[in-house]
Amino acid sequence: MPFYVKQGQIPHKRHITFQKDNGELYREELFSTHGFANIYSNKYHHNMPTKALTVAPYELNHGETWQDPLIQNYKLDSKQVDRQGHFFSARNKIFFNNDVAIYTAKVTQDTDEFYRNAYADEVVFIHEGQGMLYSEYGTISVKKWDYLVIPRGTTYQLKFTDVDHVRLLVIESFSMVEVPKHFRNEYGQLTESAPYCERDIRVPTLQDATVEQGTFPLVSKFGERYQLTQLEWHPFDLVGWDGCVYPWAFNIQDYAPKVGQIHLPPSEHLVFSGHNFVICNFVPRPYDFHPQSIPAPYYHNNIDSDEVLYYVDGDFMSRTGIEAGYLTLHQKGVPHGPQPGRTEASIGKTETYEYAVMVDTFAPLQLTLHVQTCMSPDYNRSWIEEKQ
Repeated sequence: MPFYVKQGQIPHKRHITFQKDNGELYREELFSTHGFANIYSNKYHHNMPTKALTVAPYELNHGETWQDPLIQNYKLDSKQVDRQGHFFSARNKIFFNNDVAIYTAKVTQDTDEFYRNAYADEVVFIHEGQGMLYSEYGTISVKKWDYLVIPRGTTYQLKFTDVDHVRLLVIESFSMVEVPKHFRNEYGQLTESAPYCERDIRVPTLQDATVEQGTFPLVSKFGERYQLTQLEWHPFDLVGWDGCVYPWAFNIQDYAPKVGQIHLPPSEHLVFSGHNFVICNFVPRPYDFHPQSIPAPYYHNNIDSDEVLYYVDGDFMSRTGIEAGYLTLHQKGVPHGPQPGRTEASIGKTETYEYAVMVDTFAPLQLTLHVQTCMSPDYNRSWIEEKQ
């Protein structure tokens, strides 16, 4: 995040001696982005964060690539590929390219392992469930329909109060996940016209440092490879930190949608951005107020982007046969839009109740074999009108 946070005990200057009561030094760690040229945080550990007892491979496979699928529109029921696992092992990769990867997960287990994605920022959308996000920076209370934005390199755990009712959408970004630039003024503050503000963003609350020696398992993800490191000291041993890089939470229900006289394009529902992709969300809102407006979207052809929609809750007015947990993929070069009768049915409606998360990518997505397993084979024919 672009705004500065300070928690716990820190020295009055960076990179100077900072001593414990017994005279030993706290260990400063600079957590920086884009080399040393962009936002960063400074963390102060009781122990050196570099102390590792052992390092070994860790086997985990989220899904094989589907070779040469047809370029067409897809509808998927992600629940059909659910498997056993915890907050990172249960993930099923559905779509990916060199900029972003999209996973779904039905969490069924807890784990005491710590997790770190070394190469990618993560946006974890809590479709179902509640609990706590634990990290070096402190804790964030997690609730249904939260977005959790977790910078790469962050060591964290997700713990849920009822592990039998947890469903996640995970968006992995190989660039920094940002608040869109046009939402911010030249000083970094969110503008009056932005759909959310700093008050909506929840940052970690630093807890008492855990100063404990032993064997602590850390699973790190390096692209498609995983490694298990046994740490000598508990990783949540910070006495203080400050800076602009940390995990944070934002709930989709705090998003204030824009409404126009006529139908606004999906880009008006933007929430986060990354390199070569954006994340949008659709939330309940009044419909367009022109007397002849058509609330349903016009037919469109994404000539520059693939469009993924993850359906969260409500009545999805432009199409039938959609339930919570479904995904659709509308690929560039293939037109899509409302199904037969849905345009006419929308005329005269004054509001909508729907929640959905959308990812638009500016490079084609590849599909995994999970798509082949859970796709609706007749989705392409859902625009064919039945003959009377």
